[in-house]
Amino acid sequence: MAGRSPPESNVDLKEEEQMMEFFTQQVQLLKEKASLRVLGEEKKLLVENGKLKKDIDELKGKLQDIRRKKSMKLHQERVLTASITEIKATAPEDSLQPDPSQPSTAPTAQRSTTHTHSEGRRRRDRRGARVDSAVCPADRPSALSILERDHRPDVSRLDLRIGRILTVRKHPDSESLYVQEVDLGEPSPRTVVSGLANHVAPEQLQDSLAVLLCNVKPMKVRGVQSQARLVCAVNQDKMEPLDPPTGAQPGDRVTFQNYPGEAERELNPKRRIWERLLPDLRTDAKGVANYKGVAFEVRGKGLCRAATISNGGIK
Repeated sequence: MAGRSPPESNVDLKEEEQMMEFFTQQVQLLKEKASLRVLGEEKKLLVENGKLKKDIDELKGKLQDIRRKKSMKLHQERVLTASITEIKATAPEDSLQPDPSQPSTAPTAQRSTTHTHSEGRRRRDRRGARVDSAVCPADRPSALSILERDHRPDVSRLDLRIGRILTVRKHPDSESLYVQEVDLGEPSPRTVVSGLANHVAPEQLQDSLAVLLCNVKPMKVRGVQSQARLVCAVNQDKMEPLDPPTGAQPGDRVTFQNYPGEAERELNPKRRIWERLLPDLRTDAKGVANYKGVAFEVRGKGLCRAATISNGGIK
């Protein structure tokens, strides 16, 4: 029995060597896999870094374009402001016209006007885009305020007045339109076309007071010249004219606290002043017409309101 032990020991040693070799191979494989994984992650990170760098470069380019456009716009506004200031400064001189009864003075006036224009050009060339506010007298609005007023119009641009509807008739070419003659306190009444035929009976409008936008450009509506706009409250179901306060008279001006500016003589349709103001013209919970919460008011007489439409729009 004792003579058989050495072969078993040799077998055990051989198995241990095989196992050690196997474990060594497995460890080596694991190291290689880990190394490959690290290389893969590095490549992935390099690709992602390349994409991020490209995105950053694109964003930088866009930012530079925005800054360049902003700078160009600012330069154009400054040039325009300087031009307006110069024109306003030279307007009194340019407005001088020769007296028709004195033809001999015409050449002198023409030379004076030409001289004024030459001086204006030289001043503009020297000044460039610089805005010199001291050029405008204190009693005139600055060119910058004119630009701001044009960019951000408010309700003071509107000539809203009280009118009395004298006559109402159906439009000859439309069942949904009325043609009204309205007294606005002027020498003669104005013709106004409105879309109230499907909402208000003509006898309700006859001899009633209403609010009208008077500085719109006259335009033909289905062949009939309309010289003002009847201001109405609207909702999803109906439309009705605004009611002026008791005691209001034709020609009374509708005013707004905190908006004391002068109305334009005639609204330019291309600037769409009325359309830009419409989102802020509303009736409140009590039916009072307002602009940004400031009521339509006839000074000393009261507020304008809608009879039955609350929390509605105005058009």
